[in-house]
Amino acid sequence: MKQLLASIAVVAICSLGWAADPANQKEEGFVQLFDGKSLNGWKINENPESWTVKDGEIIGKGKRSHLFYMGDDKPFKNFELRVDVKTEANSNGGIYFHTKYQDEGWPKYGFEAQVNNSHGDYKRTGSLYDVVNVVETHVPDNQWYTETVIVKGNKIIVKINDKALFEYAEPKDLKPGEQFTRKIDQGTFALQAHDPGSTVHFKNIRVKRLD
Repeated sequence: MKQLLASIAVVAICSLGWAADPANQKEEGFVQLFDGKSLNGWKINENPESWTVKDGEIIGKGKRSHLFYMGDDKPFKNFELRVDVKTEANSNGGIYFHTKYQDEGWPKYGFEAQVNNSHGDYKRTGSLYDVVNVVETHVPDNQWYTETVIVKGNKIIVKINDKALFEYAEPKDLKPGEQFTRKIDQGTFALQAHDPGSTVHFKNIRVKRLD
């Protein structure tokens, strides 16, 4: 009888989707940056109409705009960031880190972890944009996946669904670029709405400090 009740309970949980939804699985040490309902703790720069919140997702669609996380005064230096992402066809987006708020334009500070499975730009999802460019497509459009960025010391690892694509070790003598720094430092995170033809969905945005 106990075994039968346990089986019923498992079926009930699975029917509700809890077992399949990573947002409902406990990840020790991680803190959620998005409450699933609003953009509290976040700040949009240009073209605020490019961002909406619906069904527990942040959706970027429209003219160039960046959504910066402003909910913590302490900058992020060493961390593991995990973001669940879904792209629609021919869509481009990005996840910035070690960046800081700016009123307009492509973020100058930090790095962009690319989000792009079928857009015209050959730099695909998981690229550390213009630092380590990934040309293979690892995930299809219209399917949720998890993009993970780990920064520790002078190393950056990018993972797609727990598969590490590469480990980048920053050279000791590297100097920041003038237009885009692309140098390990500290800062916050930002999401990218790239263009009116792109639609990218983000949810379950969580981070664990490794300091």
